[in-house]
Amino acid sequence: MNLRQHEGRDGYKVWLSSDELDKLIEAAPNASAGIAFALGGRCGLRSQEVADVTPKDIQHTDAGPILRVVGKGEKYREAWIPDQLVTRIETAASFRDMPDHLPIVQSSGDSRKVSTRTLRRWIADAAAELVIQSDDDAWAQVSFHDLRRSWATNLAAAGVDPILVLDVGGWNDLETFLDHYRGSYSPEAHRREREKVAWL
Repeated sequence: MNLRQHEGRDGYKVWLSSDELDKLIEAAPNASAGIAFALGGRCGLRSQEVADVTPKDIQHTDAGPILRVVGKGEKYREAWIPDQLVTRIETAASFRDMPDHLPIVQSSGDSRKVSTRTLRRWIADAAAELVIQSDDDAWAQVSFHDLRRSWATNLAAAGVDPILVLDVGGWNDLETFLDHYRGSYSPEAHRREREKVAWL
């Protein structure tokens, strides 16, 4: 986990490794929260996009499964989604016997769309649990937006073309992406660079 203080306000930007994202998803307080965390950390969705995702948004293409979402500024985009998350969403929808046009992430087990406030509370609850489990207070700094930040950074660390990450992530310009999401703060980038130093 890497942290960097926000400019002009309290708190930190947090970059989680892929393994740390897995820990956060596993610490989710309920099944909907686990799906929500995965949509943020494995698909790069913003909190409002997470709240709006329905099973019918999943499409199977020649390039693999995607989520077709309308995001910030009513901008349409196609986000990559892992196969295991597709299965998890389809299983949850089938178990609940819910129509495919209803949001998959629901509040309190009913069919109401979850609020972004609830998403923030779920993250805070999971992070608090991880502080206790790991004895690492840095978990308390994790916000829902850090899932998207970590997603982009983990793609960059895996060598995905930044222009493609920009497109899949729905950013308007490369400068914004590079200023806020580039992989220079990823744990993998730090590990790779430290290995170059013999005395570390």
